[in-house]
Amino acid sequence: CFFNAVFHMFEIAAIYYTILALLDGKTGPATAWQALGLLAVSILGSAVTKYFSQLQQTHAGYFMAANKRVAIGQRMKSVPMGYFNDNSLGNITAVVTTTLGDVENNAARCLVSVIGGFLNTLAMCLAILLVDWRLGLLAIAGILAYLLVTELSQRSLLKTGPARQHAQMKLVEAVLEYIQGMSVVKAYGLDKDSGQAVQKTVDESCEKALGLEHSVAPWMGLRQITVRLFAVALAVCALALYSGGSLPLTRCLLMLVASFMLYAELESAGNMADNLQMLGASMDKANSIDDTPVMDIDGAELQPEDASVRFEDVSFAYGERTILEHVSLTVPAGSTTAVVGPSGGGKTTLCNLIARFWDVESGSITIAGHDIREYSMEALMNTIAFVFQDTHIFAESVYDNIAMHRKVHREDVEKAAKAARCHDFILSLPNGYDTKLGDGGHKLSGGEAQRIAIARAILKDAPIVVLDEAMAFTDAENELALREGMAELLKGKTVLMIAHRLYSIQDADCIFVLENGKLREHGSHTELLKANGLYAHLWAIQNETESWQMKGGPAYV
Repeated sequence: CFFNAVFHMFEIAAIYYTILALLDGKTGPATAWQALGLLAVSILGSAVTKYFSQLQQTHAGYFMAANKRVAIGQRMKSVPMGYFNDNSLGNITAVVTTTLGDVENNAARCLVSVIGGFLNTLAMCLAILLVDWRLGLLAIAGILAYLLVTELSQRSLLKTGPARQHAQMKLVEAVLEYIQGMSVVKAYGLDKDSGQAVQKTVDESCEKALGLEHSVAPWMGLRQITVRLFAVALAVCALALYSGGSLPLTRCLLMLVASFMLYAELESAGNMADNLQMLGASMDKANSIDDTPVMDIDGAELQPEDASVRFEDVSFAYGERTILEHVSLTVPAGSTTAVVGPSGGGKTTLCNLIARFWDVESGSITIAGHDIREYSMEALMNTIAFVFQDTHIFAESVYDNIAMHRKVHREDVEKAAKAARCHDFILSLPNGYDTKLGDGGHKLSGGEAQRIAIARAILKDAPIVVLDEAMAFTDAENELALREGMAELLKGKTVLMIAHRLYSIQDADCIFVLENGKLREHGSHTELLKANGLYAHLWAIQNETESWQMKGGPAYV
């Protein structure tokens, strides 16, 4: 910006020599060549500095936004899962897309334009000072007046900028909700109602954007009036000084020309300053994610001597809602343990606490005698493999979805796929293991996606395996074969299973029954049936349900 401003000063000198050439017939040709040389230097220098400036600002904008997106992604890894309940997907999506998109495309450009415009105008003012100090002071007074009006406009933007950001966030959230729930919208004929909700957020976003423009427009007009008045004042003063005999004709003509050029760059900088203020609000929104609470994940790189898991007087709540209350249980190394109970009893939360998706409020969870908070997050994740009920498939190849970017041989991936009973259907895909599965794995059925997730866990070969309704989407034809494959490969590992279909955990070494966050009973399948408690009650209900038949219809078993 500084060098660009210096080269712009050559324009004033070129104009001065041009005027001399016009007024002095004797030295005209030589002076004209001097003016031409200065003009050539100004054009060439401005072009070169503009090129490098443009290159640097583009580079700065892209990398600034890219680094911030990566930083947000890294922070999300250590944020408690409860954060995602309190902060919608639309908020985070708006920040990493719309908000940082504005910063990426405009921040560096606006900053360079503001600084460059101010420096160019200041350089011309210094040149005018050399011509006549009185006119130079008047030109500088114009800069100060313009900056004052700009400061007042910035304060106005502080009131309307955040509202526009919030409206953009709500718009992204509404559109995401509408798209993700499209199947429900169509199934229940909610096209019109849901469309109206989205249209409402669009209208609100438009209203806030227009409100922002309305608040800025008067100040833009006032800034233009300010620079025009000072430009006219500069020309009038130059003529007055010439009339009084204190300013030569050549310099008077130079000032008349300069008065039309002086504030052009500053006016552009002032308009960009408004955008810079809005971008500041965008950066504040992006930086607000840095204030989210994070868990301490910088523990030791521990390698557990065994894979035993122990809960000691663990309590946990989501806000005011208590989920687990003084739960104590032990999962011996190499055993298969099941957790069952009515819905909402805390089963999934109990398993998620092992992976520190949240931290316990009281009590402790240990693996091999070490509190899980003593492990680094990487060491802890290397110890546990998960199969969730809600499987997420990435928009990558089948191979990448199973390998999860670990450096493993294709033979090992295929072996895990065979054990998870998904090898055959993978080969039927257009490109086999290299088939791209699309966003969210829309090319797969629920059961196929579940088997891909099981193959992931098998390939990870972690000593502790947590299965959260791993058979939820498995059809009857494949369930028996899948159980046989998993039983062989999970042999010797510590397995913790959550199940609603009780017949699937009859062979577990121990079954824990949770109800309303409390551990009601535990034991083997046979022992719990003999106890005739909650488990026996659930078993009876499930048997009755599975033999239920519609009146006049076939039995469902």
